[in-house]
Amino acid sequence: MNRPVLMALLATLSTGVPAVVLAQAAKPAATVRIDDAKPVLVTLDQWRAMAKDGARYPMFAAEQKRVEREVRAAMAAGIKVPQPRDLGGGVTHEQHKANYKALAGAGALYRLTGDKAYADFARDLLLEYAKLYPTLKDHPAGNSSVKGRLFWQALNDSVWLVYGAQGYDAIRDTLTPEQRRTIDDDVFRRMARFLSEENAPYFDRIHNHATWATAGVGMTGYVLRDPDLVDRALNGTKHDGKAGFLRQVDELFSPDGYYAEGPYYQRYALAPFIIFARAIQQNEPARGIFQRRDGVLLKAVDGVIQSSYAGKLFPINDAMPDKGLDTEEIVTGVAIAYAQTRDPGLLSIAKEQGRTLLSPDGLAIAQGVAGGGAKPFDFRSMELRDGPNGDLGDLVFLRRGGANGQALVMKNTQQGQGHGHFDRLNWLFYDNGQAIVRDYGAARFLNVEAKGGGGYLDENDSWAMQTVAHNTLVVDQKSQFGADWRVGEEHPTTPLFYKAGEGLQIASARMDKAYDGVVLTRTLAMVEHPDLAYPVVIDLFRAQGGKAADYDLPLHFNGHIVTAFAAEHSVRERPVLGKDSGYQHLWVDAVAAPSDKTRSLTWLLGGRFYTYRFGASAPTSALLVESGANDPNFNLRREPALIQRMQGQAQASFFSVLEPHGVYDPTAETVAGSTSRIRDIARTRGEGAEVIVLTLASGRKLALAVADDVSKTAAHAVRIDGQAYEWTGPYARFDR
Repeated sequence: MNRPVLMALLATLSTGVPAVVLAQAAKPAATVRIDDAKPVLVTLDQWRAMAKDGARYPMFAAEQKRVEREVRAAMAAGIKVPQPRDLGGGVTHEQHKANYKALAGAGALYRLTGDKAYADFARDLLLEYAKLYPTLKDHPAGNSSVKGRLFWQALNDSVWLVYGAQGYDAIRDTLTPEQRRTIDDDVFRRMARFLSEENAPYFDRIHNHATWATAGVGMTGYVLRDPDLVDRALNGTKHDGKAGFLRQVDELFSPDGYYAEGPYYQRYALAPFIIFARAIQQNEPARGIFQRRDGVLLKAVDGVIQSSYAGKLFPINDAMPDKGLDTEEIVTGVAIAYAQTRDPGLLSIAKEQGRTLLSPDGLAIAQGVAGGGAKPFDFRSMELRDGPNGDLGDLVFLRRGGANGQALVMKNTQQGQGHGHFDRLNWLFYDNGQAIVRDYGAARFLNVEAKGGGGYLDENDSWAMQTVAHNTLVVDQKSQFGADWRVGEEHPTTPLFYKAGEGLQIASARMDKAYDGVVLTRTLAMVEHPDLAYPVVIDLFRAQGGKAADYDLPLHFNGHIVTAFAAEHSVRERPVLGKDSGYQHLWVDAVAAPSDKTRSLTWLLGGRFYTYRFGASAPTSALLVESGANDPNFNLRREPALIQRMQGQAQASFFSVLEPHGVYDPTAETVAGSTSRIRDIARTRGEGAEVIVLTLASGRKLALAVADDVSKTAAHAVRIDGQAYEWTGPYARFDR
């Protein structure tokens, strides 16, 4: 199909674009001039419906009042469009960020209230940008690979364009032809050209930065009735479909809706994917964008909500641990997904968020909540496969007890295009509304200029990304894949099995390229038993190497130690554990000499006790450490960890059980159940299999058997103290 015919077809499909575009579609984009400037991202009929009915629904009315306060404050402060000079968090950065929010808000308020003052404010703000933007070159403080014009990185310019286009669309028909021409050409076309033509390789990447850029350029194309811009956004600068928004939908999400860079960036990237998808649906419903790849964008909304606990996202990869479901991007995703699916579980998330959008989608949320349609969101055990074909690892959630019950996370995903940490076969555990076994996330104070300009700190590389900063095995005190994410990206983890059954939920995965000549296999299970108050976590981590090596297995726990194993404590001085690979940031507080006996550690958090019993196949020492060493600028949080250390072994198995128990009430000054209900843990290696046996305080035994051969038909047998454990398949549970 030649380009003029393609442009004409696009215009024909665009129900929100006037038919006059058809006659001009084959002309160069810069010559497109039409008189019809009515809104196309949200139609006039949709705006009228919101203006008529919005006040009847508390969530929508509250959101309108919130936006009114913000926009009125911006109007009272006057038009401020400063010369860019600052990094993220600086005065000019924050002003331009506030301006795009004010633009979007003012446009919506004009349509909802009819008050021309909002449209005039948006007009005057955009006319000031029309004066400034043509004079701009690369941002003077830019330290990104692609510098922005208004901001230090082009990513933020793209975000400005996404929100600015929405505000402009709402007020464009209030302007004179000359004003439209000025703003069209000197703001939106220039920004679109900067992002997509002057930085074509950046625009054509398969990455969240390019998602924001394609969304901004594509929405600009719809608003300006420019099908060339729309097609460029959808199919890349060469218009061949090898890049662009549609290719990103196909490449960045797995079939289950897992986003390549992990939940934190899924939260961030969700906004451009969902906002632009809604614009496509509005203007080109025949594309069926929300049905693409079996509804993968809607699965992505569900997936990012599932990737949370107590309202906070699981902090894997370069994640800030305080980011949660109340972020603006997820508010947007929930509203737009609900408008597409009418899933009542999304209404309960919206209620927790406490806000919605000034859009038809937001009105639908407000109506559903007011009508009592909310049902609890189905937080469930699940496996999210990684990779566009679902064959590049997985992220597993084992849950019990709903949103704030127990949640075990097993991370077997890719490197996240450079945002991934060196922590495959990592795990986290949540209980009683708290992070019990936690992950550091990223070393960054987002937009706090005093801390490295608000960007990633040096300690992100030297600590947060290193393997020892996570709950997975370290070989010879070096990080996985030699701490090279590009190498890691070439070698996916292999999921072995996953099953969420009654009383036993289990997952296993293997990795054979993280360390030369060493195969790592981890199996994690959440097990229930009548003698135990809560589910316990059983962990079996096996390393198979061809030569002797040193193995360290960290556990980054959260809480105050109640009882600990016997150890020699560092009282007069606080030694540092190592010199590099993250070890230089660990102080050593206590060391227990190598032993082949099992040990235990109990800590208290949030009114509940946690006992961790652990052992290994060869003598191990146990170290209690804390992060923060070699940190003169106090960039790191001080967090404790337990490290099991085995030295000089080719083969190694580490086994443990984590048991929540008891209650501590500081108000009533009462304690119950502070003693573990597990008496002992033991491991036996048989022919091609291992069995972990828990001896409970009642005298009962609970065993978990795990085979090397994970085929469903293979038979296995292991004898322990005269008792035979026989089973078929990769694992089995025994109660005796």
